Amino acid sequence: MQKKPRRRILRRVLWALAIVLVLAIGGVLAYTQIGVMPAEPGPLAEVRANSAITVTDADEGIVLEPADGDSERGLVFIPGAKVDPWAYAAPLQGLAEEGITVVITRPWLNLAFFDPRGLDDFTSAAPDVESWAVGGHSLGGVRACQLATAADALVLFASYCANDLSDSELPVLSVAGSADGLSTPEKIADARPMLPADAELVEIDGASHASFGDYGPQAGDGEPTLSEEEMRAQLTDIVGGFLLSVPR
Repeated sequence: MQKKPRRRILRRVLWALAIVLVLAIGGVLAYTQIGVMPAEPGPLAEVRANSAITVTDADEGIVLEPADGDSERGLVFIPGAKVDPWAYAAPLQGLAEEGITVVITRPWLNLAFFDPRGLDDFTSAAPDVESWAVGGHSLGGVRACQLATAADALVLFASYCANDLSDSELPVLSVAGSADGLSTPEKIADARPMLPADAELVEIDGASHASFGDYGPQAGDGEPTLSEEEMRAQLTDIVGGFLLSVPR
């Protein structure tokens, strides 16, 4: 006679666990979809009107290439958390103008940590490119560090590694902003031991966390003191020069 009450209790416990699981999944999905920072329309329109490059909305991601199609080097770029991937098209278009193919990924659920795909899933967008670097902004950079061993180089945009690459011989460039209130210069310095000894660290004076994308101000960030045009020019010069120097 005691089996039925026990079964009822077990069923109630299982139902309770199922409800908690559904609510948890629903909460995560809601978090990933609410508050996504959209690309600013003005800079994006400039990219689409740029005759020096071609822009393709491919399955692998947003592909920026030189208009003449002559490109032997590429960068797989992973966006920051809950940022529209198109927000990075304007800051990165200068690389395509310099002959570097850029593939901006679309992380699953708008968070790079939820995206299990490997580097090959993105480089397939430009099979003629011979040398590939991987990089990313903020949380996207943390994910890029995890994919770095499959690449020829790593570029961090206002980010740092959580996994140890110090014993690798990977060429690494870390670009930070002096006015970044999120990936602060102090945090980047604290994570420096995770990078190879010869990693190149560059700090852009007056750049904030959101200066690396065109998605507007970001909560907790510092106030930038340089213009979008100045930021783009410096990114193109710093990152482009590094990528063109990586041995093929």
